[in-house]
Amino acid sequence: MSNEIMLVSLLFLGISFLVSAVLKSKFTKYSKIPLSSGLSGREIAEKMLRENGILDVKVISVEGFLSDHYNPANKTVNLSPDVYNGTSVSAAAVAAHECGHAVQHATNYGPLQFRSKMVPAVQISSMLVNWVLLAGMVLIATTQNPTVLLIGIVVMSVTVLFTLITLPVEFDASKRALAWLQNTNVTNSSEFPKAKDALKWAATTYVVAALAAVVQLIQYIMIYLNSRDRN
Repeated sequence: MSNEIMLVSLLFLGISFLVSAVLKSKFTKYSKIPLSSGLSGREIAEKMLRENGILDVKVISVEGFLSDHYNPANKTVNLSPDVYNGTSVSAAAVAAHECGHAVQHATNYGPLQFRSKMVPAVQISSMLVNWVLLAGMVLIATTQNPTVLLIGIVVMSVTVLFTLITLPVEFDASKRALAWLQNTNVTNSSEFPKAKDALKWAATTYVVAALAAVVQLIQYIMIYLNSRDRN
């Protein structure tokens, strides 16, 4: 079973690498298509926040490629330099998506609130999970005692739940972003489908991560059940 876990992990690692490569290619491609409106990512973000009545969120620039994120703790929309300064389709898509999270926060969107509350537990579980699972596998092989592995499964379940709750949060942010981009004509009829495609591929990375996490959790559960049956 441990070999199967390794194979499945490698499979999803390969899929994740492929999706990430396509995502990077898409954003590189759409970053070369200028917006007819001429607005930068910063201007688009500030416009979307303002039109949603959000006046206490700052738009700032952070280093990195596709490092864009919304921070609910200090209420900042953090945009990478290419997005912050960019006047392209990809810059518009990313800036609007991150502002979608700010709108979620302002409207008390349930899944975002739940995910935010999970952050402390996820930080702890992320540090412990691999070590506990490894110890559990070693003990099963040497003593046939599955108790530690069960603890590892419980700890892993926290991170898997976080990965799953991230899906509706990300899909909803993109939905809000695309509706706003279309309704305000920030993107025209030829630019909007490209922005939609960019966000679709960004969402795919979260789907792959969630599927990989669920499959791996199921495999560890099967190992635990099989070990318990032998005892």
